[in-house]
Amino acid sequence: MKNKWTALALLTTTQFVLILDSTIVGIALPLLGQDLGMGQSELSWVHTAYSLVFGGLLLLGGRLSDYFGRRRVFVAGMLLFALASLLGGLATTGALVVAMRAVQGMAGALVAPAALSLVMTIFNGDPDRDRAMGLWGAVGGVGASTGVVLGGVLTDWLGWRSVFYVNVPVGVVVSVLALSLLPHVPPSGARGFDLAGALTSTAGLGLLMYAVVESSPLLGLLAVVLLALFLLIESRSANPLMPLSIFRKPLLRAGNTIMFLVAASAQPLFVILTLYTQYVLGYSATQAGLSVVAISVAIALTASTLGGRFVSRYGLRATAVTGMSLVTAGAVAYLRITPASTFLGTLLVPELLTGIGFGLLVVAVTIAATAEATPEEAGLASGLFNVTPQVGISIGVAALVSLATSVSGPAPTPEALTLGYQAAVTASAVIAAAGLVAAIVMLPAGKRRAAVMAASEGRA
Repeated sequence: MKNKWTALALLTTTQFVLILDSTIVGIALPLLGQDLGMGQSELSWVHTAYSLVFGGLLLLGGRLSDYFGRRRVFVAGMLLFALASLLGGLATTGALVVAMRAVQGMAGALVAPAALSLVMTIFNGDPDRDRAMGLWGAVGGVGASTGVVLGGVLTDWLGWRSVFYVNVPVGVVVSVLALSLLPHVPPSGARGFDLAGALTSTAGLGLLMYAVVESSPLLGLLAVVLLALFLLIESRSANPLMPLSIFRKPLLRAGNTIMFLVAASAQPLFVILTLYTQYVLGYSATQAGLSVVAISVAIALTASTLGGRFVSRYGLRATAVTGMSLVTAGAVAYLRITPASTFLGTLLVPELLTGIGFGLLVVAVTIAATAEATPEEAGLASGLFNVTPQVGISIGVAALVSLATSVSGPAPTPEALTLGYQAAVTASAVIAAAGLVAAIVMLPAGKRRAAVMAASEGRA
């Protein structure tokens, strides 16, 4: 395809904005709440509404891109995202802000799997595929931390509404450019639509993340029941939303398992670090955001320049094991935090370790999770791979923040807060170590990886 790198730039920009939007609003919440009269419990829903709907609908969004055409679904999702962002910026009540965040999540669930499946289509059988996946992984890893920085700067200079308005021109311009730069991929031609599967998967995934956020075992049990019902429906459906046969693919299983563990381990560290730097070290919101820039830079440079080369030269397992080892080492290094720590003396080295490790790892697992998918399964595989980190992040953040809070106590001093954050970092290191074991056990090494990739490209 001509202009493949231009198309990739458009798609990676979109992925960057979607991931960024999951965190950019966070720093604006105090001013937003003050302006619209929202309490802490109401403000938490400004973030939660986006992640719940985004994660809950991603699987459905991936399948819709297969049924109705990837470019068509991509454009529709981007226009919806721009409209919801505009209305969110114009909102005069907290309820409308929360509602528009939910609509943003719905739009993101349409766009994200369609975008990744388009990348897979454009670079199908292309020798530059590993490099393209490296760039894709880089923007995904950088988006979350950049959102923290950009959110602080925009809020300080232009007010909280600017974190919504910034999405509007991006959504409109990307939608227009997509019509000329992205290939038209015909729908898969499947007949019928699995409505029961769509309802149970969406309700089950959304309720699972909500149960974790609210620490509700009863809701968690109900979510498990709904997801079990979904699997039963899929095993009997003539046109399943998610054919269970896709889990027979070993690379797909490995990529999603490792991505879940690294998302539950590494991504919550952004939250822990911004809490620690503000509440213990006394940083401002903008300073707290800038304090994680090193992670973003390390992820971007590693994933875009080294990740694809490492996979091509050393294979999936060696790349993933190296990356997961560095993430684990970074989590362990954060245990050195104290109430008197400094950025250069304590935070910079573990940030670099975590960023470089994540940059290597994300390339390997993205390739693994999508390499075996046929063209008809591209939307499904990319939707599933987008669901995995969302669930991992939601569970990881809820669990680690709850652990830190319980250890710190009801009226914590800086010393008690630090103990709580150290407990959360310890849990993060344990989860990362589990991801390292999964990478060693589940991924093929060397020539076996090359054979699998060649076979998958032959099928496509």
